[in-house]
Amino acid sequence: MSVTTAGLAPAPTEHLLDDVRLAVLTKGAPARWSLEPQSDGTSDSTSDGTEVLEVRADDDLEIRLSVPLGDAVGFWHPDAGWERTVVADWAGQARVSLVQGAVAGCLYDNAGASMLAFAALDPVPETTMRFGVSEENKTFVVHLHVPAGRSPYRIAFARRSPSVAAAMRVLRRGLGEGQAGAPEGARLPVYSTWYGFSQAVEDAAVAEEARLAAELGCGVIILDDGWQELGNGRGYQGLGDWQPDTTKFPDFAGHVARVQGYGLKYLAWVAPLLLGPEARCYAELSQYAPQPGWAPGAQVLDPRRPEVRAHVVDLCARLVADYGLDGLKIDFLDQTMVYAGRPGPGCDVPDVGTAMLLMLSDLVAAVEAVRPGALIELRQPYVGPGMAPFGSMLRADDCPADAVANRVRTIDVGLLAIRGVVHADMLMWDPSAPAHAAARQLIGALHAVPQISARLGELPDEHRRTVAFWLRRWQELRPLLLDGEVEPGRPDELYPVVSAALGDECVISVTSDRVVTVGAFRKVTVVNGTSSGRLVLDVARDGLSVSETRAADGSMIVPTAGTLRPGLCSLDVPPSGLAVLEVRV
Repeated sequence: MSVTTAGLAPAPTEHLLDDVRLAVLTKGAPARWSLEPQSDGTSDSTSDGTEVLEVRADDDLEIRLSVPLGDAVGFWHPDAGWERTVVADWAGQARVSLVQGAVAGCLYDNAGASMLAFAALDPVPETTMRFGVSEENKTFVVHLHVPAGRSPYRIAFARRSPSVAAAMRVLRRGLGEGQAGAPEGARLPVYSTWYGFSQAVEDAAVAEEARLAAELGCGVIILDDGWQELGNGRGYQGLGDWQPDTTKFPDFAGHVARVQGYGLKYLAWVAPLLLGPEARCYAELSQYAPQPGWAPGAQVLDPRRPEVRAHVVDLCARLVADYGLDGLKIDFLDQTMVYAGRPGPGCDVPDVGTAMLLMLSDLVAAVEAVRPGALIELRQPYVGPGMAPFGSMLRADDCPADAVANRVRTIDVGLLAIRGVVHADMLMWDPSAPAHAAARQLIGALHAVPQISARLGELPDEHRRTVAFWLRRWQELRPLLLDGEVEPGRPDELYPVVSAALGDECVISVTSDRVVTVGAFRKVTVVNGTSSGRLVLDVARDGLSVSETRAADGSMIVPTAGTLRPGLCSLDVPPSGLAVLEVRV
């Protein structure tokens, strides 16, 4: 591949929309393309705000997009991680598939407005996305390499929007057409065993934590790694048999039923495509797992083999049926990308994305047949729009004790989430730290479903009060946080002020020393995720009064301010606390 995009074979460009130029290349017959407004599905066929590029070609396809640099400052895409600026075109590259990110992105300017926002409507094929600043041409470019056999290939574009979030909302409408909503269980706070127990789980201790979690308001428990045979040592050498460790859970089905009796839905962790050499089934299945992944000690089963897909589907349905589970936490699906672009003897489909689509479709159908409405948790990076039919819980990638990463990743996932509910990574903290440190973790997860992963029975009283307060308040604010219109600001700034508005109410979380704009809402909850004891507000309307101020543990603070005048004002809010502003009638 050329070092820079300017060194590639030149191709004539045509105007696409706004300032975007397009070139389409194939090795064979010329490709044909068209651009049409996408209908919003109503009878009058009005546009939903997107334009859809449709490209038809018989061969491998290269789609080149370019836009003048203008005042561009950042480029967001689902696999951006911490690299959110306008990188050089020799540095920007993402390998995308159904289980690895998504073909989507948004270039934005210094004001946060979108300059180029797009998302492919076909999420399955293994696609290479190259992007960045063309030094020679003073443009920002995106080049997509799409394999043959995906014709017509369709990409939705959003017209210029005031923010990245606004542009992605427009695209989500088109991507999510016909998708049913997630079940109620996906919208409930979760207790996860992982950071609290690691692999040292066992019947009585897990059941007691589940009881305490239910009292705090959790509605789901996830039993993570360690419940299965050979589930010790933080390696994956023993994965494959997926039988309960009877020294930890003598009667696993009975344990599940007992915990469900506390009012919790019960999910168990499974990594069905990993195979370890210590598993009893290794001799039988190793022929289907020629490549190692990065999970230490394990090989990766190749989903392009029909035998592998059948094995995974039967395994997941068996676990739910045999132990009365309400669903599964399905891990390490992205490991299958080790087979992307590799020849596959014995494979009936050549493409990893296509194989995973077949496998997951059958898996969900089989699990639903056993447990209608089952919950399935998926994790970054396999939480893109193409996974919408398969996962109701879309979790941020692992970030233990990192409230900043949890905030950034949950917002990132939400920008493209069209069905499943966004979940934070499991929350852990130092139990010897002050209560506001625990609250800060909950604030980092505020705009997603929280997953608590502390040993509740071992927490100091102040920490338990803190967790109880924030879970209660999250439940009260849930309609705004999960269903409201979210505006997080520029991705490269890591979302220091995030608002979620629904009707005449708004929630604003503040994690950096910024002036916070408070719009013309009847009720506003302002959450102070900073280390300061005050926030600077820019109030838009008259008549807002401070009706409530709370410390990190939920204790009431006597407000120092009454009615707030429009314009700038300073408001006393304890670190990791909150204030409620209301228009009194």
